[in-house]
Amino acid sequence: MSPAPASDRDAPPAAYAAALASLPAVGPGWLVEVLARHSPRTAWALVRSGELPRPARSRLSPGGPDWSEYAQRLDVGSLWAYCQQRGIAVTWPAVPGYPSALRAGPAPAGVLFAYGDLGLLEGRHCVALIGTRRCTPEGREVAFQLGHDLCAAGVVVVSGLALGIDGAAHAGALAAARDAEAGGGRGGAGSTVGVAASGVDVVYPRQHAALWGEVARLGAIVSETPPGSPAQAWRFPSRNRIIAGLAQMVVVVECHASGGSWHTVESAVRRGIEVGAVPGSVQSPASVGTNTLLHEGATPVRGAQDVLDALGIFDHPRRGKVTGMGTARGAGAGAGAGLAARMPVARGAEPMKPPDDMGPLDRRVLAAVTSRPLCLEEIVERSGLPVTAVVVALERLEERGALRGEAGWWARGRLNAR
Repeated sequence: MSPAPASDRDAPPAAYAAALASLPAVGPGWLVEVLARHSPRTAWALVRSGELPRPARSRLSPGGPDWSEYAQRLDVGSLWAYCQQRGIAVTWPAVPGYPSALRAGPAPAGVLFAYGDLGLLEGRHCVALIGTRRCTPEGREVAFQLGHDLCAAGVVVVSGLALGIDGAAHAGALAAARDAEAGGGRGGAGSTVGVAASGVDVVYPRQHAALWGEVARLGAIVSETPPGSPAQAWRFPSRNRIIAGLAQMVVVVECHASGGSWHTVESAVRRGIEVGAVPGSVQSPASVGTNTLLHEGATPVRGAQDVLDALGIFDHPRRGKVTGMGTARGAGAGAGAGLAARMPVARGAEPMKPPDDMGPLDRRVLAAVTSRPLCLEEIVERSGLPVTAVVVALERLEERGALRGEAGWWARGRLNAR
């Protein structure tokens, strides 16, 4: 066995913890067990020497790379330098900074990587808002409004950074956090935490690049996946158990009869965490799952007030400003109180005729956008254009004032003469 590089010998324990988490197909259970018995430095030395081999039931196929060989090739010092340059924190159950909520209960995270402030998870109420990527426009509005109102009431909103319900929940929480920031301080407002299936430095999906940046700035992004690694299918159920583990209540806004939301719900039930669901139309496939949960005894969530009541939050100074969602599943007050209320658009904007100098691609994208805020996924679907073409057109339309954009959502605005 070759000796460890000098840069490895000078690395701190967090660097070795990051290296252990970077082993091919390593699982959280193995990391938790090993780091409970050894320091990260000692565990890494044992892996390099072959005294701590990969488990027989590893996800690696027979004949895959041996952990000892992999460890001898990995430059721990370079990995740690990469984390430091990008502001990525590394924590594990034995050290301060690891979320206390994850220490209790089944299947804790072995090693966590983080962008942002993990400390905001301590001493605050945390609620997971989750749901389907294939949500309805009304579902997006409800998720945004729940995220906004809970954050405004001091709650940390946890979700999975995905398209659909997750992204809307994060966007709503960010809007409330920015409102508090603009008012001269965060005050009693909460924040939002995104749990990623990819490395914290690998944005997934790419359409949420701006959203990731804001979540990291005003909250935190966490992941068990080592930096530089893409999302893999097996990591999503694992990610969902972290979402449940960080929360005191899991609220499903919309979900189908099957899908990733059920993994999160099952993890919450195993941990004894309360599960809530937003009622939906019995004719909507996106509400089959939530209506089933309600039938089986989940807490009905009509608005943020129901969540605050379930958490026992009765004395927050902003509690009286929390809105309900009585009509949010139809057109009208509920939707207007959500994202649209924070992205004011000209009420006469919809029938405006585009200028003669506007190109056909921009016209097509503009025609797909209404006065009701839409996310990129919905604009792509309505326009029938490739996502890259839509992104470029949205930038041009926003520059000329035809559209207004905020945190990955767009709505009609007033057309500026050019």
